[in-house]
Amino acid sequence: MHIHSGVFARSLDEEPEWKRRYREEREKRLHARPEGSEQYRPIKGTISHYLDDPWKGIDEHVREPFHFDATVIIVGGGFAGQLMARNLLDQGIADFRIIEKGADFGGTWYYNRYPGAQCDTESYIYMPMLDLVEYIPTEKYAHGPELFQHARNIGEKLGLYEKTLFRTELKEIHWQQDSGLYTLKTDHGHRIRAQFVIGAAGSLHRPKLPDLPGLESFAGHSFHSSRWDYSYTGGDVSGNLARLQDKRVAIVGTGATAVQIVPHLADWAKKLYVVQRTPSSVGIRANRPTDQEWAKTLAGQWQKPRMVNFNTLLSGGRVSEDLVQDGWTRLRQALLPRKTADTTPEQLAEMRDAADLALMEGGRRRVDEVVKDKATAEALKPWYKTLCKRPCFHDEYLPAFNRPNVHLVDTQGLGVDHLTERGFVVKAKEYEVDCIVFATGFERATTWSHRAGVQVYGSNGKTFSEACKGGMETFQGWTSRGFPNFFIMSAQQSFFTPNNPHASTVQAEHLAYVIKECSKRGIRSVQPTAQAQQEWVDMIVQSSKLRMAFQAECTPGYYNNEGKVNDRIAKDSWYGGRSSDLIAQFEAWKEDGQLKGLELTPNRSSSKSRHDMSRI
Repeated sequence: MHIHSGVFARSLDEEPEWKRRYREEREKRLHARPEGSEQYRPIKGTISHYLDDPWKGIDEHVREPFHFDATVIIVGGGFAGQLMARNLLDQGIADFRIIEKGADFGGTWYYNRYPGAQCDTESYIYMPMLDLVEYIPTEKYAHGPELFQHARNIGEKLGLYEKTLFRTELKEIHWQQDSGLYTLKTDHGHRIRAQFVIGAAGSLHRPKLPDLPGLESFAGHSFHSSRWDYSYTGGDVSGNLARLQDKRVAIVGTGATAVQIVPHLADWAKKLYVVQRTPSSVGIRANRPTDQEWAKTLAGQWQKPRMVNFNTLLSGGRVSEDLVQDGWTRLRQALLPRKTADTTPEQLAEMRDAADLALMEGGRRRVDEVVKDKATAEALKPWYKTLCKRPCFHDEYLPAFNRPNVHLVDTQGLGVDHLTERGFVVKAKEYEVDCIVFATGFERATTWSHRAGVQVYGSNGKTFSEACKGGMETFQGWTSRGFPNFFIMSAQQSFFTPNNPHASTVQAEHLAYVIKECSKRGIRSVQPTAQAQQEWVDMIVQSSKLRMAFQAECTPGYYNNEGKVNDRIAKDSWYGGRSSDLIAQFEAWKEDGQLKGLELTPNRSSSKSRHDMSRI
């Protein structure tokens, strides 16, 4: 392991050079935007068109309001909603419907059809239910069209098209204490009743925009990356943006999405400005076609062990063999300290710092090796710890800055100051452009209700947003007291893995088990006991302390609530220990079979009185 000399200087009056650089990077962002997540503007009113769905087309179907009942309503038709549907079917529960505001399945991959869209964990573990559809991805990191088509194939295989209301948005969900059912209202006037409602709407579909003065006054064209306008740019997801040949284009943002888009804009735009606040860490992607001989060796339930293998490594565990062998797993193994029984906590911390520094130094050297202009290369170097931001992997992003038409606008953490009729302003300099692409991410700090666009009213008339205004209040991350039979699929107060579909797989199995048990036991409704919920929230907050201390030193981003590390972010975070440990805990909870921590209300036909109901 190579470490620059002097980086671990221990003078009382001198901090290591790398720590100074990391601190300065963080402080300039905090100084520029001290308001944290409030720096983003809700998309409504005069800018509501940024939410318009360009893929929906004209709905020629006559939408006469109708009424129906279902045992389960699933909100969202992305991979999470489809996994929920599969597990309900596996449990023999077919009386469910999916409500999806888009015109098809896909969720993230329905909306995000920008040029270069691609999964950044390997396809063989990211694309769920490969065993179900008997499909092997064409390459290690599949591109958007293949991911979108996979969601459609799942819909066909499971018969979900007949069970889904597309182009339909839920507006309100109300718990009815007398009937023990939820009533749901849609934008088409449908009235639905359901025993259970599953919130499977994810966070990578509702864009966020910086609160820029002059946003409405820009006379050129603009859109968010998740609502790509090919009628303006030409081309398709594979590129060929020929209509940009005479256009000056700006892309605002340099995160995981922009890293994939920039090479395509660079190929076609007359002039491209890449507007950066903080650079991403960009490692080697090394995508490749699937080895067909290897594919022939895959049989049976091969995908889940591979998912588990990846997640064990990423959560800090040890495995006998790295099955995935990609940038994620190599990165995580490099960060695992080789401690002994005699290793002190201080030594362990220094070993972790040394490993992290070596990784980031390697990334910064790569920038110097690829980018020819020294000033541009220096501005593209990330100065923060490895996991402060989601690591990126791409082979064409950095080389794009060697093109004469590509210009990095390094705002030194400030971001865009304001827009004018002709373009954007940074540090008092105006850049005239014809088009602005906002690759500024998605709402992740807002409530589930806001992201899903629907309000949930619980047993006491309180909304779910009101109940969680000081941070999430759940048991096991999926159920909240006061909201019987309303379950959420989310990383909040649950566990996190870079491979989101694996998390959704675990959660869908868990929730389908609970619903099946309610059916078997004659349970009308289920919610956590006050004690179990409080103990769970306390555990999440306590377990997050180490990560919160780490995040407090990181440059601002969506991982640390834009630098505002506080009590709420601790409650809204995921489990701070190994995700594999929490998954094991969920499995043990199911195997125990007692539904511990839940308050169970029996059906009225049950011979038990309310006083006899299970409170475990």
